[in-house]
Amino acid sequence: MKVVIQRVSKASVTVEGNVTGEIETGLLVLLGIEDADTDEDIQWLSGKIVNLRIFNDENEVMNKSVNDVSGDILLVSQFTLHGSTKKGARPSYIRASKPDFAIPMYEKMIGQLEKDLGKKIQTGIFGADMKVAL
Repeated sequence: MKVVIQRVSKASVTVEGNVTGEIETGLLVLLGIEDADTDEDIQWLSGKIVNLRIFNDENEVMNKSVNDVSGDILLVSQFTLHGSTKKGARPSYIRASKPDFAIPMYEKMIGQLEKDLGKKIQTGIFGADMKVAL
């Protein structure tokens, strides 16, 4: 499992002209899933995301988590995080999971993040051609 975490003041994801997820202050999380990922990975990573102290406190020191600032999370599936460019000019995505494994894992991550954050998160649509704005 790989993630890219971006602290945002505003982010959204659009599919076919329709906004499917939108947040103000919070985290945009791009998630790549591979076949070796487990439920334990989901629990650990969700806890790490929710408790990561990357928001400024009153002294402008990164000392607060998304929970501490009452922020939101926008989760977007991103299989290209598992792209390999070791050979040739075209990335290989062989390490990225197929949808039959990745979709249930993505849904479990949504549930775990909502549990750990204590509220509903925003998402993209798995496998869709998504436009992410931040």
